[in-house]
Amino acid sequence: MNFQVTTLKILVSYPDGFAVMDDIKRDMAILATSGRDWADRTKRLAARVPDLDIFSQRLVDRESGGWKITDKGRAVLELMEARTGLDQPVEASAERGDTPVPPLPPLVERAKRRRERRERRREGRERARVTAS
Repeated sequence: MNFQVTTLKILVSYPDGFAVMDDIKRDMAILATSGRDWADRTKRLAARVPDLDIFSQRLVDRESGGWKITDKGRAVLELMEARTGLDQPVEASAERGDTPVPPLPPLVERAKRRRERRERRREGRERARVTAS
């Protein structure tokens, strides 16, 4: 099982991409014991970005009591999961030490925009609810 990929997959499954350490550990334990399929899948995904380092590349931020996936982390995960025949590794930039994010396919880009709109709407509803109280 690849820790880096598993961490990205766990964080992206939470509503705001943030999970406290207890939740991350629990989910990690479940996936680690789920069998060979998960380990094989994470190895395949990790092979697409061989120099993956979720913290130094700022794909995941450490926040109070937990971790949060960044927009760049979401984009890299979407790139790894894209089924467009991208089984070859994505070259990492040696100068900056981070993984370049190539242009996303149109469907992935639309999904990203939809997710961002949903987040903005949710934040607006939350602000309205707080001001109404």
